Amino acid sequence: MWTDLRTVAVHRDFRRLFAVRLVSQCGDGMFQAGLATLFFFSPENMATAGAVAAAFAVLLLPFTIVGPFAGPLLDRWRRRQVLLLGNAVRVLLTLVLAVLMATDGVSVAVYVLALVTLGVNRFLLAALSAALPKVLPKEQLLIANTLTPTLGAVSAVVGAGIGFALGLVLPAGAMRDGVVLVVAAALFGGASALALRLGRDQLGPDERAATGRGIRQAWADVRATARELVAGARYLVARGTPGAALGIMALHRFLYGVNFIALILISRNLLVDPTDAAAGLAMFGLLSGISFAGNGLAIVLTPLAHERMSPSTWVVVCLGLGAGSQVLLATQPVFAMIAAAAVLMGLAVQGAKIAVDTIVQTDTDDAYRGRAFSLYDTLYNGAFAGAAALAAAVLPDTGYSRGTFLALAVVYLVLAVGYRLVVRSLGDRPRTVPLTMPR
Repeated sequence: MWTDLRTVAVHRDFRRLFAVRLVSQCGDGMFQAGLATLFFFSPENMATAGAVAAAFAVLLLPFTIVGPFAGPLLDRWRRRQVLLLGNAVRVLLTLVLAVLMATDGVSVAVYVLALVTLGVNRFLLAALSAALPKVLPKEQLLIANTLTPTLGAVSAVVGAGIGFALGLVLPAGAMRDGVVLVVAAALFGGASALALRLGRDQLGPDERAATGRGIRQAWADVRATARELVAGARYLVARGTPGAALGIMALHRFLYGVNFIALILISRNLLVDPTDAAAGLAMFGLLSGISFAGNGLAIVLTPLAHERMSPSTWVVVCLGLGAGSQVLLATQPVFAMIAAAAVLMGLAVQGAKIAVDTIVQTDTDDAYRGRAFSLYDTLYNGAFAGAAALAAAVLPDTGYSRGTFLALAVVYLVLAVGYRLVVRSLGDRPRTVPLTMPR
C-alpha cells in the first residue's frame, strides 16, 4: 500500500487534493458518529427494524431526489470552488447545529440541518471523485481509486474515534454534543482552507458554461441542470460500460444496505443485552472495525487482481465474495460467524467500489464526469434507502434471518452472472458516443 501511495504522491496536486479529502472526511467521521449515537444507540430509544429503516430513509431519501442536480453543476462550476465553498458552508451549518444542541437539544431544526449538512457532504465527495483524473495520469487512476476512498474512510474512522473519545472525557449532556460538533466544524474549515492551494480552474471542468450572478441566473442554472442531467444519463447508457458499472454498483449497494441494517440490529439486540445501549454501540463499533479490515484487504488485493483481470471481472469476483458472506451469516448467529462475514462483506464492497470508480472515470468523458459521479451518489443513497425499506419488511428486530441471508446469497450470484453477460456483450469496452453537451 505504501509503495502505491508513494507512486501517486509524487504528484504535488494529487497531494493537495488528497489533503482536502483526508481533513474533510475526518470531520465527516466526527459528525456522523454523533448522528449514529443519536439515532441508533441513545439509551432512550429501542432499536427496531422499522425505526432503523425510518432513520435511514430520513437521512438518505431527500438527497436521492436532490442529488442528481449536483453532477451537472460540477460540470458547469469550478470544482475547486465547490470544495472551498462547500466545506465553508458546512462550517456554518455545523456551528448552528452545535448551538441548537447545546441550548434546545434534539429538535426538528436539528434533524433538518443534519440532513442539509449530509447532503453537502455527498456533493463534496462527488466533486473529489470527478476531480481526481485532473491531478493524475490515466494509468495511475486504479491505484488512486484503491487508496483515496479507503484512506479517506480511515480518516473518517479516526474522526469518529476522536468524537467518541471527547464524549468519554466531557460531562454528559447537550453541551458535550455541541463541543464535538464545534471540533468537526474546525476540521471542515481546515478542508476549505486547504482547497485554496489548488488553482481555481485546475480541477476542471475543461469546458465550462458561462455563469452570471443573481437569482435569475440561479434559476437558469437549475433549468440547465435538469436538461444536462437527462443528457448525462443518456450518455452513460449509450456509452455502455460506465452505465452498466453504475447499475451493478447500485444493486450491490442495495444488498449491502440490508446487511448494514442487520449489523446494527444484531449489535444492539442480539449479541448484547438490548437494554444496554452503550454495550450495543461498543459491539457495533467492534463489528464495523472488523468489516473495515475487509476494506483494507481490498487495498491489497485489488491492485493484484488488476494485474490478472479487468476491473469488470474483479466486480464479478467481488459479487461472488458477497454471496459467500451471506452463506456464512446463515450458518449460526454467533459472533465468530458474523465477524467473518463482516470481513468478507467489507472486502466485497470496497473491492467492487474501487473497480466501478475506475470504470466510470476512465470510460466517461470529462464533460460528463461530474454528472456521472452525481448519479453515482444518487444511486448510492437511493439504493441504501430502498434497502432500509426491505430490511424493515424482512428482518426481525434481532436483525438475524437465515432465510433472508440465503436469499441474498442467491441474488448476489444472479447479479454476478448478469453483469458478466452484459460486459461480454459490450466486449468490455465503451461504445463510441459523440459529445452533444446541451447549452
